[in-house]
Amino acid sequence: MTIVIAPRSHDIGGLEVRRAVPSLQARSVGPFVFVDHMGPALFEPGRGIDVRPHPHIGLATVTYLWAGALRHRDTLGSVQDILPGDVNWMTAGRGIAHSERTPPGPRAAGHDLHGMQTWVALPKSHEETAPSFHHHEAATLPWREHAGARLRVIAGRGFGMESPVRVFADTFNVAVDLAPDAELPIAAEAQERALYVLEGQAQLDGADIPEKHLVVLDPGARHVLRAKTPLKAMLFGGEPLDAPRHMWWNFVSSSKERIEQAKSDWDSGAFGLIPGDDAERIPLPTR
Repeated sequence: MTIVIAPRSHDIGGLEVRRAVPSLQARSVGPFVFVDHMGPALFEPGRGIDVRPHPHIGLATVTYLWAGALRHRDTLGSVQDILPGDVNWMTAGRGIAHSERTPPGPRAAGHDLHGMQTWVALPKSHEETAPSFHHHEAATLPWREHAGARLRVIAGRGFGMESPVRVFADTFNVAVDLAPDAELPIAAEAQERALYVLEGQAQLDGADIPEKHLVVLDPGARHVLRAKTPLKAMLFGGEPLDAPRHMWWNFVSSSKERIEQAKSDWDSGAFGLIPGDDAERIPLPTR
């Protein structure tokens, strides 16, 4: 039986986001341990998002936009603007810090922002891998358009296509855009799967799905997604985690002791500074 989850809302640097994972009903879906829906938001001229420098370990962050732009900077020296249809994949591994801000051009002009950021827990064998950052432009990602359905594979495999994004475990992550009345069969391509409806009215197997909600799909079952209005959605999942994960703030690890070390490292400055964005940072939470 499918599970429908209403996300929790919170603020990140001037933008309301809805967090659907982790939740009481779904601590993870495949390797995905964190799912945030950003926007949709309209920023007036002079305003934008400012997520100050903060650290990560044991995971990869995956950012995908339908509208707007974000500038990524990290302690490796990476500087990259992400635009709609692109993918930013940052492997934190043993430790990295980054910031995400609205670039100067869109900030001055005013702009929309709409997208998803997810975290993928790295397998235990890769939790301490060297940090890295990779940007993939929209034109490099496989996509298909048929019968009112446009599909773009963000990471991993899906619908007979495979993304060039390097993944560490079997991953299913597909951006979905459907025209009104279009239908999309969803085969059981991954062991664990979920559907998040960002925008629009949809039905799954004939039952209405609330907008801005997550649906955990039945294992091994074939489903049919239908759009009643123009629809934006994301499919994600993959193979289950290879061990339980602990999550505290921005840290993910199979070891509680490793998270305690990461806390100490952020307090002491061991993560290093971000070139071009080293004047401020998010302090370690007090609880």
